[in-house]
Amino acid sequence: MFVSVAAALFLIGAAFAMTRRNKRNSVETNGWEPGWYNWSKSSAALLGSAEKRILSSLRTSYNGRYIDIGPIVGDGDKVWTLSFNETSEKTPLVLLHGLGAGVALWVMNLDELADNRPVHAIDLLGFGRSSRPSFSLDGKVVEMQMVTFLEEWRRKMKLDNFILLGHSLGGFLAASYTMQYPERVKHLILADAWGIPESPPNVFEYYKLPMWVRMIFYVLRPLNPLWPLRAAGPWGESLVGKARANLVAKFASFLPQAEDVIPQYIHQCNSQKPSGESAFHAMMHMWAFAKIPIVRRMHRLDSNTRLTMLFGAKSWVDSSIGYSIQKDLRNSTVDVHIIPEAGHHVYLDQPEIFNKFVLDVCYCEDEIDPNSQSNVDNSAVKSDDVKSNGNILISKNIDK
Repeated sequence: MFVSVAAALFLIGAAFAMTRRNKRNSVETNGWEPGWYNWSKSSAALLGSAEKRILSSLRTSYNGRYIDIGPIVGDGDKVWTLSFNETSEKTPLVLLHGLGAGVALWVMNLDELADNRPVHAIDLLGFGRSSRPSFSLDGKVVEMQMVTFLEEWRRKMKLDNFILLGHSLGGFLAASYTMQYPERVKHLILADAWGIPESPPNVFEYYKLPMWVRMIFYVLRPLNPLWPLRAAGPWGESLVGKARANLVAKFASFLPQAEDVIPQYIHQCNSQKPSGESAFHAMMHMWAFAKIPIVRRMHRLDSNTRLTMLFGAKSWVDSSIGYSIQKDLRNSTVDVHIIPEAGHHVYLDQPEIFNKFVLDVCYCEDEIDPNSQSNVDNSAVKSDDVKSNGNILISKNIDK
């Protein structure tokens, strides 16, 4: 059976690959797929409506607008931005989401994080409600395009410096940006970041994957990671609800009708032109790794830039890379924390604990900043004191 399936997939993949040669400029530049999204029920209006429904659960008011950053990748790129508590004089916090996500998925964190400081959450270029330009085919060039858009966004927002938090793909881009513009980032927070470690020499052998899995992987390798969602067309939303039922369930206690609005939002984020996925495809190696991993250049991180790495205890991301980086950067402040009972989506699996870790970083930066006019809340729970399900969080600190 597996041989038959693999053979069919191989023929489909071969047909796609042959067609790709003549369609370089039609759908996307990397990670080719047919125009499946054309028959999905997707639109900017539906995406905006789903986002609004999710954010209606927030207590904190916000300002949502497009920031025009000009021709960075496309002819005129715009970055969808949510800003909270902009009048506060405390150090701003900037949030970068992961692959296939958008600003609304921070909904369980935003009220607490923005309680007394500016918070800006953006849709990465190519994702969510931001512009979806065609990125380069070269992974290194794509990474620099992403870094350039972040810097231009910062310039248009008139942010002198800030605390930068990135999850998954957002963590990879946050680290790259920080190494390019160290004077702008007071503290870098990597939340279960993708693209940090080196790939094993032979991923298939390392993970002991069976032959049929390898065959399917090679057939599907030219496609973007979320192609099934677009291939499902009008059934894509239902597919999200079933395939990511565990993710949807995380919002149930916080968001009314989460079982309807979360699949709709994720579907709308990813059923339109997948240019952000194409950018990811250009930078990835075997999906789980980056072609140019961050660990290979972590020594470039400015010694004055403080770094916090958060990992889910049950995540597929290997937390040991955090301790390796901590050991290598002995002249820097590096904290590594493992959040128990959390998977890859650490900000959703344990939102209260995640928020306390992030706020702890923010409070420390307020104390360090000689220009800060704010008073630190001494009653704030420190991360080393947090407990969850009876388990003390695992922490290691180096401050030299």
